Amino acid sequence: MSHTVLQIIVMTLVTYAVRVIPLSLFRKRIKNRWVRSFLYYVPYVSLAVMTFPAMIYATNSIYSGILAFVVGLVLTWNNASLPKTAVACCLVVLISEFFLI
Repeated sequence: MSHTVLQIIVMTLVTYAVRVIPLSLFRKRIKNRWVRSFLYYVPYVSLAVMTFPAMIYATNSIYSGILAFVVGLVLTWNNASLPKTAVACCLVVLISEFFLI
């Protein structure tokens, strides 16, 4: 089994477990705002933590991956759309690897 397939399976199981465990443990509606907010964001944080290293190390140079991450972060912070951010990050990696290597 390839490394990528294993990562996808682990991400799926973590996301599923985080949604199912609270349903099986808590019988009544959760009223605490902090707990509800925590349970809402845990799947997103889990996926981000698992995919972040792959995003940085997927390029030929770690510097181009970090540079693309910074560009994506700045574009996202400035409310750029997802397609624009993805294209910009790909172009940053392409251009930076062309000049770095």
